[in-house]
Amino acid sequence: MITVVTGASAGIGAAAAQALVKAGHDVVIVARSQAKLAAVADRIAGATGRRPDLATADFSSFAEVTRLAAHLLERYERIDVLANNAGVMSTKRRLTADGHELMAQVNHWSPFLLTHLLLDRIVASGGRVITTSSMAARSGRLDPDDLDRAHRRWMAWPQYADTKQANMLFTVELARRGVNATCFHPGIVRTGFAPDSRYMKALMLVPGVAQPPERAATTLVHLATTADGVNHSGRFFAKSALAGTSRQMTDPGLASALWNAGLAVTGPPAADRN
Repeated sequence: MITVVTGASAGIGAAAAQALVKAGHDVVIVARSQAKLAAVADRIAGATGRRPDLATADFSSFAEVTRLAAHLLERYERIDVLANNAGVMSTKRRLTADGHELMAQVNHWSPFLLTHLLLDRIVASGGRVITTSSMAARSGRLDPDDLDRAHRRWMAWPQYADTKQANMLFTVELARRGVNATCFHPGIVRTGFAPDSRYMKALMLVPGVAQPPERAATTLVHLATTADGVNHSGRFFAKSALAGTSRQMTDPGLASALWNAGLAVTGPPAADRN
């Protein structure tokens, strides 16, 4: 099993990568920082006796994501699991060099592009796509034509919720197209996520609320290693079990519109799947 885990320089991604290596997967860990990835790889090798491969990419750049996809396609003849785990939460509205709102690009447009570019290889391998979403998706009010909120009032947590809802809708559309795809809520995790958010800082102070990354990663590992990752394609999980969704999270029309918007935004050269 060749498994690609993005956002793996710390937190859920690093913890999941170690568990998957221990389970026998050949893992490729992806993040922006080569130095941080090397430290994670050293730690995994020390714990398991097997070292994951490394690949760098900044998900705020479509060019880097495209380069990453080309590297993976050149190096690996099969891709059995793609774990779209890279993500960000920003309390300030920031634009990427590609001209998109940061959370929209890192949390959805770039994972969409990477998945789209790798999709033929994943499908040929009978593989799985697993995306780290959030219960925040339930409160999203996503507009496929304005995921950047360029024409609506921008607020940090509503924007984050929209991008997490996009993760679920992407999962729904992948499943409709015959791809084994699931997404999940990791819970509130004790990591460096959203360091500028007073809300997250407050949650970290409440005893028993935040969980360690190793526990949060168990659902990702479950979906990568058990039949649930295939038998429940298009579904949302939490604590390694099926979880409830809002109507908008699974709206097939909205999922299709978001897919088409993704093609327009990212312009991937891979052929569209009907």
